[in-house]
Amino acid sequence: MNAKPQPEEISFNRSFEGRPGELVRLSPLVRRMVAGNAGPMTFTGTCTYVVGNGQAAVIDPGPDEPSHIAALLDALRGETITAILVTHTHRDHSPGARALKAATGARILGCAPYRLARDRLEGEIGRLDAANDLDHAPDAVMSEGDTVGTAEFTLACVETPGHTMNHQAFALLQEDALFSGDHVMAWSTSVVTPPDGAMRHYMASLEKLRAREDKIYWPGHGGPVTEPQRYARALAQHRRVREASILSRLAAGDRTIAAIVAHVYEGLDPALRMAAALSVFAHLEDLVERGLVKVEAPATLGAVYLPA
Repeated sequence: MNAKPQPEEISFNRSFEGRPGELVRLSPLVRRMVAGNAGPMTFTGTCTYVVGNGQAAVIDPGPDEPSHIAALLDALRGETITAILVTHTHRDHSPGARALKAATGARILGCAPYRLARDRLEGEIGRLDAANDLDHAPDAVMSEGDTVGTAEFTLACVETPGHTMNHQAFALLQEDALFSGDHVMAWSTSVVTPPDGAMRHYMASLEKLRAREDKIYWPGHGGPVTEPQRYARALAQHRRVREASILSRLAAGDRTIAAIVAHVYEGLDPALRMAAALSVFAHLEDLVERGLVKVEAPATLGAVYLPA
């Protein structure tokens, strides 16, 4: 029998500098303004990044929040926005791109329009449909290795599907930095929920980032990830430990996601029960695909699961 994976402690960093409407200098090439959409899933709010000086690219203009776009434009008065990049199409990241384009004429680049990780099953309702920006229509979709920039900086696309299937990160070559979107964040783990995302792709994207040599991540929420390879390793191990716990509960006789959540997430805030159920679902869907778990009907939130 394989040894049970042991957790590697994740040192979350929940410190943050800056208030909504304030453009904060982070490095010679990077500035950040947080949107005023703080909440349980967004932490202090969505981070909008400005890369470059004088001629700048904006990454993730954030939600449909006119005050945020107005503050950003005011802070960049006298500068030219050369491109608008979007990491993925959750409503807290991409809708602001359209307002920023209307105000500046800059092109929207980066991730593709929203798409599912798999076909939706009959009767299955996307639990996060309200979170998705279905109107996102970029002027150009970037692919792995595509670049955009100015004489001062270069941003390269790094495809990181999993949290959503169209998720991208952007590497700032001059500073060995990566704008990691919601794929890796210092304040919390990332949400992976079928059919919008997929655990198999999320884990593969984590391994992809571990093989890179970035020195710092600037995420879509919260402060920087300062030891990215170690941190990504800890996130991957956290998921493997969760997977082992799910398999253990199946061996103990649990057959439904609700039963697994009750045992694996003891003392969970009831408000987070659905998020936990979706996380377990993502793991079970992956385990079924790998032949480690059986399901008599299609894998859904309400299905009966059995050890393989």
